[in-house]
Amino acid sequence: MSLPIRILRRPAALAASVAALFAMAVTPAAADGSEQVVMRFETPKTYVMYNADQGATASNNDFPVPVFVERSKGGEDARNVRVVVDASGLGGVARLGEGGMCKAEGPIYTCEYGNLQNGDGESYNPLALLGVDGVEPGDSGTVTYTATADNAPTITGTTRMTVGGPTLTAPGQEKGVSGLAPGKSANVTARLANNTRFPTQAGVALQVNVSEGVTLTALHSNCFYAGPAPTSAWCTFPTKAAAGAAYRASAPLVYTVTPPGKLTGEVTYTWSSPPSRPADHTVRGTGAPLTLVRTAAQGFDDTHGRLGITTTVQVDYRPVTATVRGRVGDTVKVRLGLEDLGPGRIRGEEEQGRFEVVPPEGTTVTSIPYEFEGDGGKWACERPEKPGGAFVCEIGNDRLYEARDEGGTTAIDFHIRIDRQVPGAEGTVRTYNPFDRTPANDAAVIPLDASPASPYRVSTHPWLWTAGALVLVVLAVAFLRRRRRGAKPS
Repeated sequence: MSLPIRILRRPAALAASVAALFAMAVTPAAADGSEQVVMRFETPKTYVMYNADQGATASNNDFPVPVFVERSKGGEDARNVRVVVDASGLGGVARLGEGGMCKAEGPIYTCEYGNLQNGDGESYNPLALLGVDGVEPGDSGTVTYTATADNAPTITGTTRMTVGGPTLTAPGQEKGVSGLAPGKSANVTARLANNTRFPTQAGVALQVNVSEGVTLTALHSNCFYAGPAPTSAWCTFPTKAAAGAAYRASAPLVYTVTPPGKLTGEVTYTWSSPPSRPADHTVRGTGAPLTLVRTAAQGFDDTHGRLGITTTVQVDYRPVTATVRGRVGDTVKVRLGLEDLGPGRIRGEEEQGRFEVVPPEGTTVTSIPYEFEGDGGKWACERPEKPGGAFVCEIGNDRLYEARDEGGTTAIDFHIRIDRQVPGAEGTVRTYNPFDRTPANDAAVIPLDASPASPYRVSTHPWLWTAGALVLVVLAVAFLRRRRRGAKPS
């Protein structure tokens, strides 16, 4: 069981490194109750640097050298850990480029790991590996590394660095499946092309993955699946894919949308050579094995095959509306938006939809204030370019974050000024999302109930405020003068 590790740089999975086999370096562990500090490497036993057909264009910075400290009862840290990596054995199969994470002197790299906590670890990617023209699949060299610490025995390790290949390609985006009901199955036939000058000497492997809410059916005896309700499969074929040839699987891969189902899903697959099964794929299929059937040459240039799924699950939006009620000249708050009736729920990666508001005739939307992370703004929704157009409120927009709640309602206060009485005037609220299949309740009216302006209403026009103030000043001056005259002695 691996100990926790702080990874300074997460290795990105290259297509060429699918075949990497990881094995724990053999190091004596600290006995229970011992206070001895013991380190270990947990590095790949073999590692695919790049594919032969990539040649000098290949580049790989993702070879990790993790160092762990065995957990001991004493709890002492490993102090001043240093790792020296010797890449001199890669001559002829890889070039060493710049940009590694450690100090380099020729092919020797020195990595300062510092103090490592008891039961913890650290990892660096010391090498910047570049490809070489003229290599063949299987060409290899050895990298060695040594770890030292002030208070722990020195440990060593090696990795056989190989040239993989050839690069096998897939058709990329395939025709999607729509209207798949929860509990129902569908299938996809995996296809590959070997558009290189190298045949696959050790056969090929197929890895299939499905997104959350979708499972694979464990059908084929040359496929291993990750768990009893698998979302991943690994299939191996002894076929030596010829250079310039294309193939398809002899039978489709079957997948099922699991109840209550998701709105969307995806099936992806990749090919690799030579094959090497991931450790977590332990459930073997029980049916007839898949084989590869040769087809006409294909110009595939993608690393994946991808199949999109749209299910029958819907998300029914219904407008939230209210009446614009007040006197002419008033600015009132009207809460408008939508209610999510489900039964599905739109996730962050899917289009969440919107609601659109057209205010009633005789009114003006003066603002749609919002709050987001302590700050706010005047317009939560996009304003129309022309008078009479719709205010568009995108649900996924951060400006509507505070307006969303877990109950499925998204509504916000529109500040609407009543400019005049228009008998029978109505605005509209209309909702939209790509998974709403109940259009009858997508729109609702916004009635206007306007009363005449109050005769005592203080005008909002600044010039009337100024005029009124001047009148008051004149009257006050006249009143004071009259009092002074009345107060003079006879």
